[in-house]
Amino acid sequence: MSTPEPALDDLTHVPPDLAASMLPPSVTTTPPPESLVAKRLRKFRRLKRGYFSFLLVTIAYALSFFLPLIANNIALLVRYNGSYYVPLFHYRGAAEFGQNAFGDPDYRALKQQFAGARQGNWVLMPPIPYGPNESLLDLPGSPPNAPSAAHPFGTDDRGRDVLVRLAYGFNISLTFALLVTLVGNMTGIAVGASLGYFGGRVDIFGQRGIEIWSSLPFLYVVIIISSVIVPIYLPGRYQLMQPSLWLLVVILAAFDWMGITYYIRGEFYREKAKDYVGAAIATGVSEPGIMFRHILPNALTPVVSFAPFEIVANISALVALDFLGFGLPAPTPSWGELIGQGMENLTKWWLVFYPLGVLFLTLLLVVFIGEAVREAFDPKEFSRLR
Repeated sequence: MSTPEPALDDLTHVPPDLAASMLPPSVTTTPPPESLVAKRLRKFRRLKRGYFSFLLVTIAYALSFFLPLIANNIALLVRYNGSYYVPLFHYRGAAEFGQNAFGDPDYRALKQQFAGARQGNWVLMPPIPYGPNESLLDLPGSPPNAPSAAHPFGTDDRGRDVLVRLAYGFNISLTFALLVTLVGNMTGIAVGASLGYFGGRVDIFGQRGIEIWSSLPFLYVVIIISSVIVPIYLPGRYQLMQPSLWLLVVILAAFDWMGITYYIRGEFYREKAKDYVGAAIATGVSEPGIMFRHILPNALTPVVSFAPFEIVANISALVALDFLGFGLPAPTPSWGELIGQGMENLTKWWLVFYPLGVLFLTLLLVVFIGEAVREAFDPKEFSRLR
């Protein structure tokens, strides 16, 4: 006589692992299969060199947006005659704090003045109390000044702290590279998707137009535009809001989109021949819906794989333009401008070693990220045809 299978209500007091083994096969559940994106992310996390480089660059870039709170010659908080002031967000003149001067207060001198008077007034300065465009002309000797305890990376030929300018330059360089990569890829994806999906005359005339546009000399175009439109630097405005930054982003993005266009075109030619595209057409999905909701997610592998290397190329392009004098206007903190100072002052080793060292380290970390992303998003890695 066969033993009846236990009812589900009888398993409430049974250990979970034993209860799962006693359930009939029709009741047991299997975990859902892991998605392709999750597999690629898991593969990327296993590539330690690229993963830790990604964490390091991401954390450093996030902290760079808080540089006004970390490295600045403007006080974070001032207590004066019983009132509290936040000069970083609301401008205060020197006369408002009792200084016999016009214009901006010297908060470092004000801090010493309040400490000596001992009247309950005080000044809270950032950890690094020097601004990126502040000329420190009270140091001994003439600039550029050698590294010291107060200025570990020394000063440049205008007496500005090199460490602070390198930190602000990191934010500017990476922001610029990300913006150019984003704008260029969006344009390249739109053009490549149109060429690959519609084909025919659209593809033929589109490729001929791209070939004509790509034949334009990039450096000459930048020189001509720089001679016609003089970029300016607006003091007191954050770097992301500077018109000169966006002008340079538009110029570089106008030449940066063509490379990814050919990859997206090829991916669309391959994907549009598959069955799911025919099913989408049969169900009445619009052409933009097929292109960007169905085909595009399956064609983004080259975009993700090449993005870190495009960031490296865009950082190098900005540094080269700043070095040649056709980049961001002075006194924008720039790695290329510091490297140019190093070329003019070869005996001042800190103007050569530190800018080139920071540039090399940043590009190396981004290349490590690119190698890990390329390996994790390799189409052959999780292909069913292997």
